[in-house]
Amino acid sequence: MPHNERVSSAFSFSGTSEPVRHLLVLPDRDAAGEAADEAGERFGLDEEPQIVREALAGEDDAEDAQWLVVLEDPNGDLDLAALRELAEEYDGWVETT
Repeated sequence: MPHNERVSSAFSFSGTSEPVRHLLVLPDRDAAGEAADEAGERFGLDEEPQIVREALAGEDDAEDAQWLVVLEDPNGDLDLAALRELAEEYDGWVETT
C-alpha cells in the first residue's frame, strides 16, 4: 500500500495542466477573510482569493449562509491535502470544481 500512496501523491503534485477552482467552504465571514489571507501566504497565489457569501437553499436569514473562499488554480497544481488542512483550521472543508 505505501507504494500506491507514493504513486498517488506523485500525480497530485505533478499538476493537471487543467484550470481548477477550489472552494474553501467556511462558517462565517471572519473565518473566510482569515483563510483567504492565509491561503495567499501559504501558496503564493498569483490571484487574490475571492470571498463570496452563499445562502443555503431555502434560507433567507443572513445567519444561514456559508462563506466561500474561491482559489483559482490555473495549472491544477495546488496541493489538495494542504488546502483541506487550511480549511479544517477554520472549521470548513474544500470542494473542487
